[in-house]
Amino acid sequence: MHQDNAPVAPGSLPEHSAGIRVGRALLEATAPYVEVSAATSWWYVGSTFVLLLASLTAAALAPWWPLRLVFSLFGALLMVRAFITFHDFQHGAILKQSRVAYWLFKGFGALVLTPTHSWRESHNYHHGHVGCIEAKSVGAFPLITTEMWRTATRWQRFSYRAQRHPLVVVFSYPLVFGINITLKPFLLAPAKHLDSLVALVCHFGLLALLWWLGGFSLAFFVLLLPMTIASSIGCYLFFAQHSFRRMQVISNEAWSFYRASMESSAFTRMNKVMQWFTGNVGYHHIHHLNIRIPFYRLPEAMAAIPELQAPLTTTLAPRDIVDCFRSALWDEKRQRMVSYGEAHRAEASEQ
Repeated sequence: MHQDNAPVAPGSLPEHSAGIRVGRALLEATAPYVEVSAATSWWYVGSTFVLLLASLTAAALAPWWPLRLVFSLFGALLMVRAFITFHDFQHGAILKQSRVAYWLFKGFGALVLTPTHSWRESHNYHHGHVGCIEAKSVGAFPLITTEMWRTATRWQRFSYRAQRHPLVVVFSYPLVFGINITLKPFLLAPAKHLDSLVALVCHFGLLALLWWLGGFSLAFFVLLLPMTIASSIGCYLFFAQHSFRRMQVISNEAWSFYRASMESSAFTRMNKVMQWFTGNVGYHHIHHLNIRIPFYRLPEAMAAIPELQAPLTTTLAPRDIVDCFRSALWDEKRQRMVSYGEAHRAEASEQ
């Protein structure tokens, strides 16, 4: 007689429901969205850079400081969008055959302290290690387990907390872009990272020129303020999309691009205005699944592929921002992210 509640032998159930595409099958489903029109890409790139230059020019020339502030803030948001176009070009998602685009983004990367060589090297490493335990900050923020935290020295704990502290995001302009992405690679391997030296010269040369032409206020509204805001926004989005409570950390043996995208990368839900300024970076799970999809086709891919429509999600709401920073360690026993306080209480209860 059939027994509805009979025990099921381990391993006899499929990992996924029938008809659900995973792994390579899901990657192949995204292939149609890789196809890109150079004209469409140039429209998005050109319009973004024209608006960025116009906004920063207005911030320089406006006669009233509140108006300069408005244009400077607008320029900061446009700088985030411009950076997404730079990011997509480095991945070969847009304009990969264009020499004009090559030099445009080479110059942009130098001016915003993102030399292409060190950026590509560290960012490609990040894509190959999303959702993995990494004690060092290579292309991403470090992530360790509660057991590693328990055995860490005071200095190691201090260093880890410092690298993941919210102030690093707030001051990411000098700390992340100035030091970690630009200065440090050059000091460690000067011959390999000459473009980092070029970036430092270009960026601080522009800062000096603006200061000479119009004093501190010109340098502040045209470069310092927009760079500070744009860097903070970009750095936070990067942090939050791989450091949130529901994310999963994957062992080296089980790691795959599919699992890294669907289990260790968040979809950041935001309003249409911020979605435009951030170049759809919120669709981060799709980007990690297929880096060749242009930023402007990510929403299209998600709308068309059911398997991509129920991702792990975070938002820009204050509660979620706090939650992302609280999710600091991976607890292997509980198989979830925990705060330092939770790790401390668990450690105390075991003593």
